[in-house]
Amino acid sequence: MATTDSRVTIHMTASLDGFIARRDGSVDWMETKDEFAGGAVLTPESIAAFLQTIDCYVMGSRTYETALQFEAKGFGWAYGDKPTFVLTTRRLPRTRDTVEFCGGDLARLVDDRLRPRFRSIWVAGGGAVAGEFLRRGLADELCYSVLPVLIGDGIAFFDRLDRDVALHLTEVKAWTTGMVEMRYAVANRRPA
Repeated sequence: MATTDSRVTIHMTASLDGFIARRDGSVDWMETKDEFAGGAVLTPESIAAFLQTIDCYVMGSRTYETALQFEAKGFGWAYGDKPTFVLTTRRLPRTRDTVEFCGGDLARLVDDRLRPRFRSIWVAGGGAVAGEFLRRGLADELCYSVLPVLIGDGIAFFDRLDRDVALHLTEVKAWTTGMVEMRYAVANRRPA
């Protein structure tokens, strides 16, 4: 049985035109140079404090492979020592004990395994995973960070939604980097 205080948040960073990566999966465009003087400042301390509020991550296999590539380039493992559940049917390299590969019924994973154990569950990518969470009514909120860049083509944030998903805006924040973060509650989420 799911705990009533668990929250599943889909978080994604995208270009202003709604892409989370180029067609080849690259995210080189995420290093923008914009400055917005009226925005809030992201500091290493505020980022670390925020990351402490996340209990576990869920991601697709391509997002996991991208994270491994970042780590191999010396950028580190972005998910710290938090449990990370990778949705896949493929065999992938497991580089740390905190990573678990999962297949099968997504609703059972979320409702039977994750919600009872974790209060703050973050879906960190990609578009197919975000779409599946929304199609199945498994997400409580959406955190959409928009970067000040248009890339014209790529992998869409949401993959093939088959219905409207009503949202309720709960917060908007602008950062000095030019990024705008919007938080929405998912209005038509299915009961757990």
